[in-house]
Amino acid sequence: MRIVVLSGAGMSAESGISTFRDNGGLWDQYNVEDVATPEGWARDPKLVTEFYNIRRKQLLDVKPCLGHELVAKLEEEHAVTVVTQNVDDLHERAGSSYVIHLHGELMKVTSSRSPNDPRYIKTLDKEHLEVKIGDLADDGSQVRPFIVWFGEAVPEIEKAAEECAKADMLIVIGTSLNVYPAAGLTRCVRPGTPIYLIDPKPVAWNSDVPVHHIMKGASEGMKELLTILKTEN
Repeated sequence: MRIVVLSGAGMSAESGISTFRDNGGLWDQYNVEDVATPEGWARDPKLVTEFYNIRRKQLLDVKPCLGHELVAKLEEEHAVTVVTQNVDDLHERAGSSYVIHLHGELMKVTSSRSPNDPRYIKTLDKEHLEVKIGDLADDGSQVRPFIVWFGEAVPEIEKAAEECAKADMLIVIGTSLNVYPAAGLTRCVRPGTPIYLIDPKPVAWNSDVPVHHIMKGASEGMKELLTILKTEN
């Protein structure tokens, strides 16, 4: 069976990564316009660079949660594509082999002139995570985080849509489904494709497509879903 897992901030929250939208999240500590927009970068690249330096260091202190590990475990019996809105590498560290990052990757930097040119995208060494103003990409421009900021195009969305269109099952974990274009991926699946939503809170499902809502966190929800899949098989 071909399974697509669409994961959001609630997935990584169980690993201790602060979410943006919940109370006490990162947006309460930083102004989104200052650190996650092209305009913020143009105004104060030093502030933006320091913000992502801090986030990288925080990422080293956390580990994949059980939910990440159970998503990876699905690969033992199924063809699994993970489509994530998260910029961390916890899915990969848990063992998932095919991950599409819609919003970029925290552990990578790129050219500020041509951010989506693969020639300039570099993975940072874990011993050298701190980027400084004056660090240059191979095209001579200041390096910037390899992050899709608000107002920028999402280069990987078409690839994600193609995977959803081929899926025999869609699993949505820890996302409010309020962020587009990612939220639109639920409409890319074929009619009749089962959709499971794992989230402890009520989610406004703006679609006429039926969904099986498991009202639990990522780890407990994945445990329940694996039990369901075993029962159905």
